Amino acid sequence: MFGEKAGWERVDFYAGNATGDERERPRGWAGRGWSSAVGAEHRATRTAAGLFDESSFAKIEVTGPDAAELLEHVCANRVAREAGAVTYTQALNRRGGIACDFTVTRRGEDDFLVVTGTAFGGHDLGWLRGQAARTGATARIADVTGQYACFALWGPRAGDVLAGLTPGPLDVPSMTSRETSVGDVPVLALAVSFVGEPGWELYCSSEYGRVLWETLWRAGRPHGLVAGGYRAIDSLRLEKGYRVRGADVGPETTPYEAGLGFCVKPGKDFVGRDALDPDPPRRLRCLVLADPRAVALGHEPVRLDGRVASRVTSGGYGYTARASIAYAYLPAGAGPGTPVEVEVEGAWVPGTVVESPL
Repeated sequence: MFGEKAGWERVDFYAGNATGDERERPRGWAGRGWSSAVGAEHRATRTAAGLFDESSFAKIEVTGPDAAELLEHVCANRVAREAGAVTYTQALNRRGGIACDFTVTRRGEDDFLVVTGTAFGGHDLGWLRGQAARTGATARIADVTGQYACFALWGPRAGDVLAGLTPGPLDVPSMTSRETSVGDVPVLALAVSFVGEPGWELYCSSEYGRVLWETLWRAGRPHGLVAGGYRAIDSLRLEKGYRVRGADVGPETTPYEAGLGFCVKPGKDFVGRDALDPDPPRRLRCLVLADPRAVALGHEPVRLDGRVASRVTSGGYGYTARASIAYAYLPAGAGPGTPVEVEVEGAWVPGTVVESPL
């Protein structure tokens, strides 16, 4: 069952996986188009392995003699590290707001791969080119999204799936990369996860995409591998507390407000550094609603002490936590245990601020 993002048809879920519990269907609007397949794909990824097609993710190559210096100037995190390093970082505007949110992989001395959200490729390409023009950097910045297929293999048995497919053990530490082959397909393997389980994003030249998928699928079936879609990814990342750009973070939110202060290296010079407040008056909090079938989808009002204090940035159902999860920016003092109310389809549903990740 397909959805759409920025012109890409992408799998929401596979109807053949609909073996979950129908009693988990959310009430109201959130239950429209719902399928128990989402829960089945979620749980398979938590307990065995899930295979996801992420080829729509935008990919930008930054190469040339000034590539490292440019990215260090643009990014809040330190990205010009050793070859093979993968860095999660934000690029900030001059007010300290999050203009871009992506990973940067250093493939060589003057060779970097930026991977960003499907809907943000054009924006981030323009942002990087604009920064290069302002600084006079000599660098080639190119959109190479269509050149690469990307399949994410995540879960506690992901290593078992790959064990017989690579020339040697793929013992790649988290947030590093390695060039290898899977079956007959040359790949760039990134030890990166967006779901809270170990695994890899596997990039290959697009013409090998079908062969790579089928190779992984055949090898994975004896290990309980399930193909999954983007609704399962969203449920998994909600439990893990990973942020989504355009919902949880954006130009009006800073890394410290969003709980991403670990990505900021204040000891180096970068755009927006001087505008940052490491102790902001508000923070992004995780909420759990008392009614698990009342599911917020985004923008619902959040009430604190009887007064509207915020809105839901993103929400959904966590199939491992068995909870309705939502995120909202609240005053910094509203820590775990703080009672809140969220308006879901006209009714105020009680909830609680909780520690994240769930």
